[in-house]
Amino acid sequence: MKWTRGFAGRFEPRAVTAVVALFALMVGITGFAPASAETIDTSAPLEAKAPFDLQTPSYLLMEAKTGKVIFEKNADERRPVASVTKLMTILLVLEELDRGVVKLTDSVFCSANAAGMGGSQALLDANVQYPLEELLKSTIVASANDSAVALAEYLNGSEDAFVKRMNDRAAQLGMTNTHYVNVTGLPAANQYTSARDVATVSRAVGQHPTFFKYSTIWMDSLKHPSGRVTDLTNTNRLIRFYEGADGFKTGSTNEAKYCLSATAARGSTRMIAVILGTPASQTRFDEARKLLEYGFANYQLNSLAKKGDLIGADVAVRLGAQSSVAAAVGSDVELLLGKGKERDLKLDVTLADTVPAPVRKGDVIGEVRVMLADELLMALPAVAASDVPYPGYLEAIMQILNNWKI
Repeated sequence: MKWTRGFAGRFEPRAVTAVVALFALMVGITGFAPASAETIDTSAPLEAKAPFDLQTPSYLLMEAKTGKVIFEKNADERRPVASVTKLMTILLVLEELDRGVVKLTDSVFCSANAAGMGGSQALLDANVQYPLEELLKSTIVASANDSAVALAEYLNGSEDAFVKRMNDRAAQLGMTNTHYVNVTGLPAANQYTSARDVATVSRAVGQHPTFFKYSTIWMDSLKHPSGRVTDLTNTNRLIRFYEGADGFKTGSTNEAKYCLSATAARGSTRMIAVILGTPASQTRFDEARKLLEYGFANYQLNSLAKKGDLIGADVAVRLGAQSSVAAAVGSDVELLLGKGKERDLKLDVTLADTVPAPVRKGDVIGEVRVMLADELLMALPAVAASDVPYPGYLEAIMQILNNWKI
């Protein structure tokens, strides 16, 4: 059985083709086996190149929720990124907070090693305790190297042990062009990442709402146990001067030049702009703004269906307690599309003619193909919306009698 749906209407039945009927017979014992979606290219950028020139040697523009890249340049080139490195440090702290391993109220000892970090600092006192929240805040807002090292030592006992976790987590995230040597991004041999990998870790950080509690702070202060105060100013100027900007991280050294992973949200669409190696500080903000503006002006995230949404069609169930089961969408359907293109979207749904009992909720009984005109964008399973068990004894007898032809 095959249905089609434009997004302005409902599913409506179409004629069953001989091919579909034959396929249903072939797979009828175990249900419906959807066609492979391996041929769908989900990794290619939507545009071959940026429609404007940038001074930045390596950059990438991505929609955050889907991870879809709009365009990129030298996005896999390995580069030092200075304090943008701290995104992985921050991510590991946020993950431990979410797991309940540590708490914002924990007291964190600041070693002489941590307090002696150079570069941007919160000017921590050595050999005293600080609330974990204050160290996390100063790392996110002011890119404090001393706070980052203190957090690393607290979580893993030493910076070296924490760096191993950073590299392990990078591998888990598929960051194939990244190697960390320290938690701060201070210059070190063989420490590098790429624009694509920075976007990947940025997406992961953005999944933790706690991060945005601090990344949106423009100015604040840290009170030390001694009573003195360090003023904190956000290193990301877009937070104050660009609509919707609420993260991620800046970085600069002589080696890395000026780097930035920036994000902003407008409505349901969130963009990530990664800028690596610009020649001047303001240039990174100007060019990130240019990327973000282009993304919001030309693209939007479209939520087409949610996992469990009913398709509006049933599949017959053989020898079940019910004669049919409703079909539902097997996963969320969200696509980044050029504005206006959503009008050409439709869903093609192919379902098995019958499936045998018992049926369990979530069993694959068909396929949903998301089409843009004649282009296949996505293929996902259609699933059973509920359980259909075998009938009870009496129900089974009644089914036999009803189907018994005399």
